[in-house]
Amino acid sequence: MKFQVIFTFDAEYNGYVAEVPRLPGCVSQGKTMDEAIANIKEAIQGYLYVQEKHQIDELREETISFIGEVVV
Repeated sequence: MKFQVIFTFDAEYNGYVAEVPRLPGCVSQGKTMDEAIANIKEAIQGYLYVQEKHQIDELREETISFIGEVVV
């Protein structure tokens, strides 16, 4: 399965926070982007495992969004 992940740099943590909008509460972090990616993959696998174990078949509807920046 493919999931959209939002990565945000957190200056206080001095690392990246990763969130999966389609999986409520599925969040992880890492000091580097590579670490954040590895950790969110593990979090997604764990999330899906728990859903399967408890026979929960709910995923948020996927939305298409773009996060970017503009200079004003």
